[in-house]
Amino acid sequence: MGMFFTDSEDLDDMGWIFAKFVFQASFATTATTIVSGAMAERTKLESYCVVSLFNTIIYCFPAHWAWAEEGVFYKMGAIDIAGAGAVHLVGGITGLVATLMLKPRRGRFDGSRDTQMSNPTNALLGMFMLWWGWLGFNCGSTFGISGGKWKLATRAAVTTLTASIGGGITGIVGSRLIKPSGRKFDISYLNNGVLGGLVSITSLCALSRPWEGLVIGAIGGLLAISSPFFIEKLKIDDPVGVIGVHAVAATWGLLSVGLFAEPDEIQAINSRYGLFYGGGFELLGIQALFAIVIMIWTAMSSFVLLFIVDKSLGLRCSVEHEILGADIVEHGINSLTSEERQSVIRQFAELGHPSPFDKFGNYIPDDMGCMSDQSIHCFGKRSNVFTVTDVEHSDNNKTYHVPNALDINSGNGLEVKSLERAAATNLACIAD
Repeated sequence: MGMFFTDSEDLDDMGWIFAKFVFQASFATTATTIVSGAMAERTKLESYCVVSLFNTIIYCFPAHWAWAEEGVFYKMGAIDIAGAGAVHLVGGITGLVATLMLKPRRGRFDGSRDTQMSNPTNALLGMFMLWWGWLGFNCGSTFGISGGKWKLATRAAVTTLTASIGGGITGIVGSRLIKPSGRKFDISYLNNGVLGGLVSITSLCALSRPWEGLVIGAIGGLLAISSPFFIEKLKIDDPVGVIGVHAVAATWGLLSVGLFAEPDEIQAINSRYGLFYGGGFELLGIQALFAIVIMIWTAMSSFVLLFIVDKSLGLRCSVEHEILGADIVEHGINSLTSEERQSVIRQFAELGHPSPFDKFGNYIPDDMGCMSDQSIHCFGKRSNVFTVTDVEHSDNNKTYHVPNALDINSGNGLEVKSLERAAATNLACIAD
């Protein structure tokens, strides 16, 4: 299972152990951050934190199979230089399972939700940051610069760039030709095209020729920008294109090894030819089996993890919190514009709820306190929606559901400790 709380007292091995730990930890966290895109805008933060912690274990097995000397696919000769399978395919399949379990965001497929990205500038900046970091991952996956490793690292840098260029060109052209609105340079197409190209070359980056990187990246970019059309037909809500960019493009990246690979005469990483160089289907079959096994393992293990978290903590936030957004609910950051605030108020009204904001636009939290004498006095501007829990008290043909009842007095008086707000029940507040 590996070494927990990694440490070393051996001065000869210390540098290697620590360097490998940091590098593998970076890969493990990348496999998990991929999942966040598929779970966006409807997941409880604490639940995602738990999923992130244990998703690392899901990553460890494919990483061991591919890179450890005793790993089953390492022994078979599978090639995955920088983690197209162990990182991106794992993250993409986990994201697919997560979004299927969470179900679509409110209004996603009924035409009532605006699906345009909220900040294209930040999205483009984030893509450039990933692009730059990819050079570190792909070049660093040679694990050193001694011997001929520096040559492989420089080749990885060149092929990573050519693949991203191929994916970016595909994204731009695709935006002009196939985007429904037509003849626009859409930022999401450019972003996903570049990222799809980068994911695709990750498996063969240090062994590919530059022109091969361009072709692999262009096909990966095409898969990344076209996948959402089919995914949306199935009513699968993938907010940022995780499935296409990571799961689909990573699968193509693994298979591309079986097509373009040549024996490595520098560090002997690979000894087989791919299909296009007369090697037949052997390496392609190994790569395909590797991809299939990763898909099966990841789908099964991530489902178990997500199911446990869902039944214990709950994966999906309430509909009110989904409308308000995590910035307000989870972090206390209320930066909504006037139009956005009015949209929230309108959606709350559709649910039969009062405005969640005071007259100054400040968010009013859900919690409240109540106590009674001859009737129940409620404090808090949003304390008119309650949940069904312990006790029913009927008065004037109205039913009030009150949790944590201390005592039911005569007449219409009811003494309680608190009233809890419910997500789907709209009852009048009991007040003088």
